[in-house]
Amino acid sequence: MSPTGSLIPADAPFSAEQEAWLAGFIAGIAAAGRQDATADDAPVATIDVLFGTQTGTAEFLAGELVAGARARGLGGIATALDDITPERLTAMSHLLIVTSTYGEGEMPDNAGLFWEALQADGAPRLEGLRYAVLGLGDRGYDDFCGAAKLIDTRLEQLGAARLHGRVDCDVDFEEPAATWTTGVLDLLAAETGATATSTPAAIGGGDKAGAKGTTPKTRSPWNKRNPYHSRLVVNELLSAPGSAKEIRHYEFDLGDSGITYAAGDALAVMPVNDDALVSALLTQLGASGEEAVDGRPLADVLRTEREIRTPSKDLIADLVERAPSSDLASVVAHGDRSDLDSWLWGRDLLDLLHDAGSAAPGLDELLPFLRPLQARQYSISSSPLAHPDRIHLTVASVRYGSPDRRYEGVASTYLADRIGEAATTPRSTEGTVGIYLQANTSFSVPTNDDAPMVMIGPGTGIAPFRGFLHERAARGATGRNWLFFGDQHRGTDFVYEDELTRLGEQGVLTRLDLAFSRDQAEKVYVQTRMREQSRELYEWLEDGAYVYVCGDASRMAKDVEAALLGVIAEQRGRGDEDAAQYLADLRRAKRYVRDVY
Repeated sequence: MSPTGSLIPADAPFSAEQEAWLAGFIAGIAAAGRQDATADDAPVATIDVLFGTQTGTAEFLAGELVAGARARGLGGIATALDDITPERLTAMSHLLIVTSTYGEGEMPDNAGLFWEALQADGAPRLEGLRYAVLGLGDRGYDDFCGAAKLIDTRLEQLGAARLHGRVDCDVDFEEPAATWTTGVLDLLAAETGATATSTPAAIGGGDKAGAKGTTPKTRSPWNKRNPYHSRLVVNELLSAPGSAKEIRHYEFDLGDSGITYAAGDALAVMPVNDDALVSALLTQLGASGEEAVDGRPLADVLRTEREIRTPSKDLIADLVERAPSSDLASVVAHGDRSDLDSWLWGRDLLDLLHDAGSAAPGLDELLPFLRPLQARQYSISSSPLAHPDRIHLTVASVRYGSPDRRYEGVASTYLADRIGEAATTPRSTEGTVGIYLQANTSFSVPTNDDAPMVMIGPGTGIAPFRGFLHERAARGATGRNWLFFGDQHRGTDFVYEDELTRLGEQGVLTRLDLAFSRDQAEKVYVQTRMREQSRELYEWLEDGAYVYVCGDASRMAKDVEAALLGVIAEQRGRGDEDAAQYLADLRRAKRYVRDVY
């Protein structure tokens, strides 16, 4: 997990570039299918498309599949997995499931309830169901596409028959996704006897329309291969001298890009590797940097195209085989994943090559193990109603190590240090950075302006909630807003303090509960404050409050959920099972949502 704060998890591999590719692919299918069709064609079958998503990508893809099915003369419905019970599956004939995987093989937030019911002993038999599964994942994680694999296997166990084999997509997904999509749509059309419709499919709309209370957006031309080169106009240090952290506020000028965003969306930043690390790696490899790789100098390829900070799993396996007496090989031999994670923490590719000694691979052997350098996605910390021409980010710069060897986060220090020349004022820089938008339809301000909001976001988890508060202020929303925020020390880590104070004075921020863990002998966290305000927090829930959580998934988000369950159990007095059901109902109603990484 990244310590940078508002970084979107790596289990959502589809970039805007990839979405655009798939939309074009399905649009091509639709165009071909519209030839010689009549306007009176009606769907001969309804295809159910279910999605499990953490950041909205699988939902987007589900909408595209519905559009493609409709272009073939089939009816199509896209629904979140948690909105479906196993009993409803018995009434379906043809089912397509698109799901990402969260963390190390876990279900995404809007699929956990579905999976819990599907794997229960009393789950119904599904002999009448034909299905296909598409998994979205990242091979950098141990349980690659684990959620898709689990659902695929369980449906088979319950008697359902595969329409098409499961396909697991890595970050670079175009070819396997194209094969899966073509195969599934061809088989569906053949099995149902469907004929194409003359009504154009609404690419990018479908059942997703108005997910954030607006009409569907026009597709942006900006993506990974064609990012918008935005001018970074603000680079402000938020944390005070003496802080153990370096938290910065950034503002990107949208200029003539045409980019439109919503509070809760994410921004993808195209990073560039540090020249110092590139130079050290070239020295390790005995290379000059002028060697040609796909027609480009090696040094440029390492700076802009390859991941040289984090070693891939395949490289780790190769190094263990090459150097069986190395420290890495010794840790791997123990077979304890947590021990390996601990040993790898803080180490980078260069460290592992040093560890392998003379057995380390040379340039030609190493290059195939270097994964493509990916965009980093950060929660947007502004509202388009307040800042229509700029996008704000709140990012913690990653820096650690000793005087002998310093380590820096790829994107966080690229933003902080390496975009253009420093200007004369501390709030401004000259320079541009490649960006594109990543919509997150599942994490947004309530469409009901009267609804209360509870926001829990320690550290840089405050990012989307700053945008939420600005959004509500601009909309004149009357709903109450309660923020739980914390960090290490109030004196150095209370980011946006003046701004939050003003929002409180204006009546936008109804309540602010703070938890600075190291300002007293006993550590205090946001979940501590939640338990202290148990009665009032439950009253807000009963009044229809939406609960949002943003931040670290490995500990904070789990501790916050445990605290929330404890609050519900204490106030209702009906036990843990009742509290779990209460929280599940909130999740189904989209009143408990998370943006965790």
